[in-house]
Amino acid sequence: MEEQLKQIGERLRGLRDVLDIPVSEMAETIGISTEKYEKIEAGEMDITISNLMKIAHKYGVSAEELMFAEAPHMKSYFVVRKGQGMSVERTKAYKYQSLVSGFVNHKADVFVVTVEPKPGARTIYKNTHAGQEFNLVLEGKMELYIGGKTIMLEEGDSIYFDSTKPHGMLAVGDKAVKFLAFTVE
Repeated sequence: MEEQLKQIGERLRGLRDVLDIPVSEMAETIGISTEKYEKIEAGEMDITISNLMKIAHKYGVSAEELMFAEAPHMKSYFVVRKGQGMSVERTKAYKYQSLVSGFVNHKADVFVVTVEPKPGARTIYKNTHAGQEFNLVLEGKMELYIGGKTIMLEEGDSIYFDSTKPHGMLAVGDKAVKFLAFTVE
């Protein structure tokens, strides 16, 4: 994962250099200090997918280019075979598999997300991003924290919510939870 962080940092630095964007502006775009942003570019600190999406949206590039160094190329349709989505591991607990990475100008981001269990963990990272989000639990159970509430979701359950509200997920039990996440602005 360290190598992946360095590669993403290099792509962010490249984008900033090409567009002549100051570090302070990039940091402001995602709501962090310039010091933290510099650590992201150096590959010393992780960046959330939602923050990559904010940068991509603001500067007119695809999030896939920042994550995977590949530009989408399909315009009519894009097929992803089971288990073959473009994978990215953002943290040890969250793994994302993009199901739309090859489609040009996609209007939504669709991921299969796997969250590993953290026995005894009660602290959860909460995230916010523009738009709305739909989650459908494919396997396992999860607690979704949103807007100060905790909602238990099991296999087959779904939820649609305002993703500008702080939200986060936690696998329940000793099995990972796998869910479909669909986000749109």
